[in-house]
Amino acid sequence: MTNDWIIDVLTDLKKFSATNELGRLADHLDDTIMVAANELSSEQSEQLVGSFDQARGHAGPAHSGDSA
Repeated sequence: MTNDWIIDVLTDLKKFSATNELGRLADHLDDTIMVAANELSSEQSEQLVGSFDQARGHAGPAHSGDSA
């Protein structure tokens, strides 16, 4: 994950919020951290699949063999 630094930033903001009695913000940042982690995980998975397809010489979707 090349963009995982955003999780660290959001976590720092959450700690600051909780320490400074900004409970609702801290709760929302919990949700935001989960969304960011899921998106970064999906992004990483897509990159891995793309790399795998390139390594195998994947040129696109399979064809049925019918030439119309």
